[in-house]
Amino acid sequence: MSLIFKTAETYEEFVGILDLQQENHIKNLESLDQGFVFAEHTVEDLWKMNSFAPHIIAKDDEHVAAYILAMTVDCKDDIEMLIPMFEEFDQLEYKGIPLSEYNYLVVGQVAVGKDYRGQGVFDYCYEVYRAVHGDNFDFAITEISDQNYRSLAAHYRVGFRELSRYPNADGDIWVIVVWDWME
Repeated sequence: MSLIFKTAETYEEFVGILDLQQENHIKNLESLDQGFVFAEHTVEDLWKMNSFAPHIIAKDDEHVAAYILAMTVDCKDDIEMLIPMFEEFDQLEYKGIPLSEYNYLVVGQVAVGKDYRGQGVFDYCYEVYRAVHGDNFDFAITEISDQNYRSLAAHYRVGFRELSRYPNADGDIWVIVVWDWME
């Protein structure tokens, strides 16, 4: 396996992200023990988000093997199902300061193809993510379903820490985690 870790740049790479997103989408999985994603994007969504902060991908030849989406507050109204997350962020403080006063980057979504799991791809994607974005943002933040044990464990492993939990309108619990790049 010879993966290349890079920022997403081409239409084909965005389509590769969407293909991997569908492979890992909760509606397409028989078992949730390997992790899952909820949001669905379009190529246009990915292009717009990428224009503010580039997504990170791992490629195996021309195949997208993994990705981490980057999303800034500039896009907070663009993905309808993510609006409640941003509304929750607006109510929170980090180290006694409202989140809105920080320059933070939202991890829009993460997925690793099933053939690439357990090989450090997730962790290395996040190393590249921080190398690309660490000088421009105070921290990375995201929310993860409390039912997504694999994703929570992997995020804690790379340095994310729980900030808050909240129930959504359906009663599902979401865990908000932060990876502080100022420490």
